[in-house]
Amino acid sequence: MLAAEQALIEFEIAVETFRVEVENFSRLHHQRLGPMYARLDELDAQIAEAVAARTRAPEDIRKAQEARASVLPMPDVEELFHGWMGSDGLFPEAQAMLTGQSVRTPQKVRPSEEARKVYRDLVRKAHPDLARDDAERARRDAFIARVNMAYGQGDEAVLRELAREWEAGPAPAEERLSESEELYARLEWLAARKELLAAAAAELEESAIGAMIKMAPEDPDALLNEIAEKLLADVAEREAYLAQLVG
Repeated sequence: MLAAEQALIEFEIAVETFRVEVENFSRLHHQRLGPMYARLDELDAQIAEAVAARTRAPEDIRKAQEARASVLPMPDVEELFHGWMGSDGLFPEAQAMLTGQSVRTPQKVRPSEEARKVYRDLVRKAHPDLARDDAERARRDAFIARVNMAYGQGDEAVLRELAREWEAGPAPAEERLSESEELYARLEWLAARKELLAAAAAELEESAIGAMIKMAPEDPDALLNEIAEKLLADVAEREAYLAQLVG
């Protein structure tokens, strides 16, 4: 049973670290590249309008109207949702309130190797699955939630402070021998938990962001930079083309 518990914890660590990377990549992708995508949409609309102004063709006019409509913000969205939502979606503060996430955007997709090491050590020691009663599980659940938040932000200092806090906390109750029926029930629970984790891992890997991260498993931050360079080149190309059309 102990071997099964440790194997499950290692699996959970792997799934959680990948989930953090998927979430961080998504947030950084939106923050860094969102303005570039918006600029490309605007340039596409301006190009379509310039072409329509030249040709006066009904088809070109229709395309220009569609391109412009795709970049126009929805009217009065901010007023409708009273500071919760704008034309680009939920504001960060509202998103944080609804999801429990920090408003602070992570600096990198993948936390530092030291932060990852401290995180893994903490989870191995404080994982709720190691609890032997409800009170201990509740304490571990609350603690691991703080650990996960610090890791998601790549905050090594906070992780080290949490490590010191755990070491100074109450000593775990002495483990007692379980009856064979309890052992079997525990093993069945661990097997079911593993199936749930496997499903979560598969969903992450099959997502669009997960697939992008798998393209650069060694350095996902470099992939963001590569996409940014490509988008900047696309922007420059469209700006040059637009200048030719209106020049």
